[in-house]
Amino acid sequence: MKKLLALIFFLGIFLYIGQKINISKYLENKENFQDQKEKQIIVYEESVITNVVEKSLPSVVTIGVNTIISSGDYFEIDPFNLFSPFRRIPGRQEKIEKNIGSGFIVSEDGLIITNKHVVSDTNAKYQVLTNDKKKYNVEKIYRDPLNDLAILKINGSGFKPLELGDSKNLKLGQLVIAIGTPLGEFTNTVTSGIISGLGRGITAGSPFEGFVEKLDNVIQTDAAINPGNSGGPLLDSKGQVIGINTAIASEGQNIGFAIPVNTVKDLLEKFKKNGMSFSRPFLGIRYKMIDKQTAILNDIVEGAYIIEVVADSPASKAGLQEEDIIIEIDGKKLKSDDDQELAKVISEKKVGQIISLKIWRSKEIKNINVILEESK
Repeated sequence: MKKLLALIFFLGIFLYIGQKINISKYLENKENFQDQKEKQIIVYEESVITNVVEKSLPSVVTIGVNTIISSGDYFEIDPFNLFSPFRRIPGRQEKIEKNIGSGFIVSEDGLIITNKHVVSDTNAKYQVLTNDKKKYNVEKIYRDPLNDLAILKINGSGFKPLELGDSKNLKLGQLVIAIGTPLGEFTNTVTSGIISGLGRGITAGSPFEGFVEKLDNVIQTDAAINPGNSGGPLLDSKGQVIGINTAIASEGQNIGFAIPVNTVKDLLEKFKKNGMSFSRPFLGIRYKMIDKQTAILNDIVEGAYIIEVVADSPASKAGLQEEDIIIEIDGKKLKSDDDQELAKVISEKKVGQIISLKIWRSKEIKNINVILEESK
């Protein structure tokens, strides 16, 4: 009996020691597995970013401006001339050449997308600097007055366009990569982050051009975006463009914004449909679609609610006002569930065409005719 108890005792000790060893090995293996997994994640993310950058850099450009600024006239005192002691001295004119923004190539024959506020000065001349250090003069500029977008045309062939993705199904937390020329100085700067928000409303502008514009439905990201990044691409992990870097929040850090790429795709489609023409009908309003539920809750009608009327635009000349709601265009009722409905209808019209609008103003229905003009 004593021998049996001793045997059970030693067997218990042996099993206990074995269990401790197994637990120790398990914990060690688990820790090694976790370390290996973290290393794999880091390496994977780095490889994704480096692959996207290598693929995209040849298509990203820097945009520069040539313009003349004047210091203004000033007066100088001439103590020896008692009858006319003040002498007018003409101000100096100085030629300025500097990089002001970014852009990216979207066609082999030299079409480039950037922000409108980057090329807002209609009297200036612009150049494009490609990744291989070649400089091209911008031959034509098409400016979109509503979406802060512009299409530039440079002469040449064999350019490498970036692939345009789809901004319709973006997810919060999705990895994004921004490429551009921050501060107009550091070309080919790469930053990365995530999508921090969707459907934001912002005011965009350029400190170089002194211009601001209100934009809706933009993408928010924490990827570092600075003045000079404007117009550059925001890319996903596949290297596809999902947005156009546009603005930063001056009150905070790591808050940047980009225009969804589907807006650019619509713009390019209309541009090519018109035979590569820069002529496009322009109404001159900012609006927000009012759906049926919102209309019922606010005792108003469905349609395009006018947020702003652009000064000296066709809409302004015809007498459209803020808070008017456009119900129909040429007898066609607007679809209240489509935010781009009014823009789509106008884009199908022609410059110089007279359109008939049925509007709701202060609970009354009015009919207004508008002559569409060419966008500038």
